Order: sequence, then C-alpha cells, then structure tokens
Amino acid sequence: MKSYLQPFIQYLSTVRRLSRNTLESYERDLTAFLDYGGQQGLTAPQDVHKHHIARYLLELKQQGRAVATVSRHTVSIRSFFQYLTRERHIPGDPSAELETLKQEKRLPLVLTIDQVERLMEAPDTSTAAGARDKAMLEVLYATGIRVTELISLEARHLNLPLGFIRCVGSGEKERIIPLGRIACDAIAAYLGGMRDKLLKDRADEQALFLNQLGTGMSRQGFWKILKKYAQEAGVVHDITPHTLRHSFAAHLLENGADLRSVQEMLGHADISTTQIYMQVTKARIKDVYNQAHPRAKVK
Repeated sequence: MKSYLQPFIQYLSTVRRLSRNTLESYERDLTAFLDYGGQQGLTAPQDVHKHHIARYLLELKQQGRAVATVSRHTVSIRSFFQYLTRERHIPGDPSAELETLKQEKRLPLVLTIDQVERLMEAPDTSTAAGARDKAMLEVLYATGIRVTELISLEARHLNLPLGFIRCVGSGEKERIIPLGRIACDAIAAYLGGMRDKLLKDRADEQALFLNQLGTGMSRQGFWKILKKYAQEAGVVHDITPHTLRHSFAAHLLENGADLRSVQEMLGHADISTTQIYMQVTKARIKDVYNQAHPRAKVK
C-alpha cells in the first residue's frame, strides 16, 4: 500500500497546496497506519475495511493518545482513502462512515500586555544576536505571522518606510500586513550592521534572520530563543511562537479591531477560525469585571 503514499502527498502539495508542515503531518500519520496495516496482512488498499481503521484508531486511544491526535489521524486516513476512491484505485471508501472524535475546545493562551512588554525588553540589543532576537519578537507580535512565515522572510519582503511586510503563507497565498513603528525600528537597528556580524562570509544568504552560522534561522532555533527570553522575563506560561500570534489577534480585538481585518492579517481562510479570539476577549473581560467590580462576587 505504501506505493500510493507519495502520489497522495504530491497531490496534497500540488493540487491542494498544503504547507510543508501539514504535508509532513499527513505523511507521518499515514506511514504509521500503513505500517499497522502491513502487520495485519493488508497488502493492498482494497483489503482495508472500516473495522480495520476503527481498530487502529481504538489502539491509538488505548495507548493514551490525545483526542486531538486521534482526530488528526482520522482526518489523514479519511483524506487518503477519499483520494484513492476518486482516483479509482479502490471501488469504495472504507473510511466514509468514520466519526471524528469531538475535541474539547480550549481557548488559546494569550499573554497580558505587561507580559508582552517584559518579553520584548528581554533581549540585549547591544549584541548582534540580541538585536536579531528583538526584531524577531517584535515582528511576530506586530504582525501575528506564523513562525514558518517569520523565518522565511527576506529583506525584499520588507517596506519599512511605508510600514508593512509582504508575507507568503500557507498554499503560497500572499498577504500584506502592517508593521508598527516599534517593529520597524527594531528591524532597522538589526539591519544597521548587526545582521552583517551574523552573516560572516555568506554574502549570498537571502534570509532576513540568521543563526550563528550565518544561515537562515530554523523553527527549532527560534523556539529555543523564545523559551529563554520567556524565562528571563518571568513569563511562567509554557509559551510557543504561536502564543504571540494568539496575543496579537486577541489584543487587536480587545482594542476595537474588526474581525474581518484580523482574519485577513492572520491569513485565515475561514472566519470561524478567527472567531475563537472573540471568545478569549469575552473571557478576559469577564475576569476583569469579576476582579474589579465591588458587587461582582457573591458571598
């Protein structure tokens, strides 16, 4: 069955134009399922029936996998067999009647304004690495872009005089995002000699943000940088780069931005994805009310 996997991944890449991270997730999930199928003696797609898939998903649950993980595997398997059915490799879709587990909806972690300020002030901007880190943090919070989009930025994507960046996101969709004065200043300071110190002899490197080797920063590299500054700033939450994206959206909505504009800046295809930040905002307002209003708490 594995001979069908790469054509499917190629289809997701070229036709559906999914991001690299999403493609890797599909490939991991399906490789695990196909390995399981091989152990069960399932050598061809038409050998797979609904009870085989259900048994595999049950084993994942029994292993203690999170509901979100099992749901993701279900989606991957369903997409794979829908593709095989559409391409007429199999006569019918064995995953057609599978149910996706309902996930408990948890509100995303959002930092307070004070926590963001402390985080932004943590880097030592007198060093090349510190100036780079300051610029990366400011851009991430100022624009709400994904970490993959952040590390993919090049100088040609910037327009500091007009205050915006051009970002190419999931599915090669391009969007223009405003860039505030503080973020522009941080980038200008980084480009005013600090980037050259990191560049070393790699004059042809196009990435805006460089690591100590003079090449483009990796997602893992920036994740470690963020963790370090969060600890130094006393931000006790287990934050990720996506936390700043969440904070960007929630803070905009708290201060009166309209939902459609936030959706456009985040690059969400469906506004329902953006609406979760309205729930965050409402929850925070309720917390403020309960803490501040003298008659909010019932004894």
